[in-house]
Amino acid sequence: MLKNYTKGLLLIFISFFIGCSDKDVVKEYDKPAIYWYRNIIKSLSENDLDKADSYYTSLKSEHFRSPIVPTATMILAQAHIEDNSYIMADYYLDEYLRKYASSKSVELAKFLKIKASFLGVKDINRDQKLMLDTLKDVDRFTKEYPNSIYRPMVDTLKVRLYMAQYILNENISRLYSRIGKAKASKIYRDKNRESPLNSADIKAPEESFLDKIFN
Repeated sequence: MLKNYTKGLLLIFISFFIGCSDKDVVKEYDKPAIYWYRNIIKSLSENDLDKADSYYTSLKSEHFRSPIVPTATMILAQAHIEDNSYIMADYYLDEYLRKYASSKSVELAKFLKIKASFLGVKDINRDQKLMLDTLKDVDRFTKEYPNSIYRPMVDTLKVRLYMAQYILNENISRLYSRIGKAKASKIYRDKNRESPLNSADIKAPEESFLDKIFN
């Protein structure tokens, strides 16, 4: 319940931000759908995602039933992934899945949500919940689409998440061991014994963990 409430507040904030950016708010009204769409594409070509978001708000507000809206939604989701704006990408993908996705496009949208979540993991210590939630989404995806064309990429992301989780558990176990908390240390070592990976599969990176694991 709390998770849904928090997510709802986040979506409200994002919607407000998209519609009310002082810097790039669009001050035009009553234009055809193709006008807004062309300006979205133009703004993206100029790498101005804030303005593209604002044009999208105008498109959706004035032409919410236009067949152009779903296309624009997906384009903006992918543009935000490329821009490393993963929260915004997730917003657009949720919007797409909730309102516009056909049976054929749901698979792509769900894959992109997994990709955005995976790329959103910046620090394995702070983002433990995101890693666990993404692994759950991966499992649901592979059960729902066992023969998906995205399956090889999803499987690769799954292995990398397991690697991150394994190294995190190992680091926590060592920390507890150093401060004399043997029981807590054993809990995290036992988690790794249940992992589909083992220490022979993983070489701890010498440089930045994320640069090594997530690139």
